[in-house]
Amino acid sequence: MVGLAIMVEESKDPRIKRTRELLYRALAELLTEKSFEEISVQDITARSTLNRATFYDHFTDKFALLEYMIGENFLAMLAARMDGTTGTCRESAKRLLFALCDFLTELSSRCQKHQRQFEPLMESKIKSVVREFLIEGLRKKMPAAKKADLELRATMASWAVCGAALDWSRNRTPTAEKFVESVLPLIGPTLEL
Repeated sequence: MVGLAIMVEESKDPRIKRTRELLYRALAELLTEKSFEEISVQDITARSTLNRATFYDHFTDKFALLEYMIGENFLAMLAARMDGTTGTCRESAKRLLFALCDFLTELSSRCQKHQRQFEPLMESKIKSVVREFLIEGLRKKMPAAKKADLELRATMASWAVCGAALDWSRNRTPTAEKFVESVLPLIGPTLEL
């Protein structure tokens, strides 16, 4: 699990990056003013000064934009946590768990009234990001292992840590440090830490 070449869906084209950033910012601003259900694609495009066709060139609907937003925020949090890692699998897993705790804590403090409605989408996206991160790390650690075995291990671990972190985030007890220390031995066998 050394390194962090996570699958950030970055385009080399600065226009695509700029357009997505405008849409992302527009949705973030609108979420401070009204609920997600009340926000339309028209609201997002008006706020971003882009047209609907441009929106649909990038996202299928407002849920896809929200999923992208969640993924980008979590990837940024994960990248920040992984910065300066010692390179050990245990250290990477620990930092991954702390990134989950940080992200869920920040999310619940920012949009408490929306958290429950976003939970399924958020959980799905986070599991996906964590799974890809774990697959990458497992490939480096066990290059001779079968692809299906690595994917199964990553899937099991991602579901376990995301579910545990989501449950932890609801009342944040014990502390994040104690939570991480209690989860590491449980996922260790799956990831062969």
